[in-house]
Amino acid sequence: MMADGATMEHNARPLWGGGRQPFGASYGKLMMWFFLLSDALTFSGFLAAMGLVRFKYEDTWPIAEEVFTHFPFVEGDAPLLYVALMTFILILSSVTMVMAVDAGHKMNKKGVMLWMGLTIIGGFFFLASQAWEWGHFINGDKGAIQIEDRTVVYISDMEGKVVPLRTLIDGPDAHGHGTEYTDEQMFNAFKANDQYTLRRPGKNGEIFERGEALKLAEKAGVVQGANLVQNEYGNVLFADFFFFITGFHGFHVFSGVVINIIIFINVVMGTYEKRGHYEMVEKVGLYWHFVDLVWVFVFTFFYLV
Repeated sequence: MMADGATMEHNARPLWGGGRQPFGASYGKLMMWFFLLSDALTFSGFLAAMGLVRFKYEDTWPIAEEVFTHFPFVEGDAPLLYVALMTFILILSSVTMVMAVDAGHKMNKKGVMLWMGLTIIGGFFFLASQAWEWGHFINGDKGAIQIEDRTVVYISDMEGKVVPLRTLIDGPDAHGHGTEYTDEQMFNAFKANDQYTLRRPGKNGEIFERGEALKLAEKAGVVQGANLVQNEYGNVLFADFFFFITGFHGFHVFSGVVINIIIFINVVMGTYEKRGHYEMVEKVGLYWHFVDLVWVFVFTFFYLV
């Protein structure tokens, strides 16, 4: 029996050696995994809260395809096309990070510099794109009106297609953004164009009868753009969650870019060559992959569902 016990103890020792690396992972990588796990729970809480609120106010929740229709330097609607491009670039930067880690395993300094440089460029592109999208979202696209019960409704044609304020007031050939319109301008133009009515946001947005729409518009106020207290696209909570969650993710991307730049400088200076390994590249790679994965969920919750 003692011999058998000794044999079992001897066989168990290689499976759990104890000490600093029980699973062959360094302390730094283990701590990174712990951080990512806690961060994942944080993002899960935010997205779950948004999901609950979204289904509670489904009737007034904006449709992403009617909100994110813009593309830089392109006139007309291109629903979700620019967001899809942002997502593709960010996922592509995850691929370049994989290549940087692989080059580090091979002690290929030039390879690490090349692929980390491309990862940093991808991160900058995403941040610049998100800043542009925020600006467009804040300034507004088509404009809307807020009726007496403080809900936001769109001006639309009789089939429910949204009509921008600039089209209503300045005519169908009006272009550009940024013009601020008054409540009086809106109502006078709406009263004079009997081919237009009002409709609620949401997938099953109610289209009002022309007479009822005219009564609502008479006491309504113009809403242009989105912020924490008003939202031309529909329920203001959509804007609140959009700014908070995409901003929180954007801060993670910004932090990742800064860390990548620091690691890149260390690579150029030969710091990791002297250490004999590029583990720091692998650790920051874990963080970057996490940021990319989280964006897939944010993209799904805000833009696709």
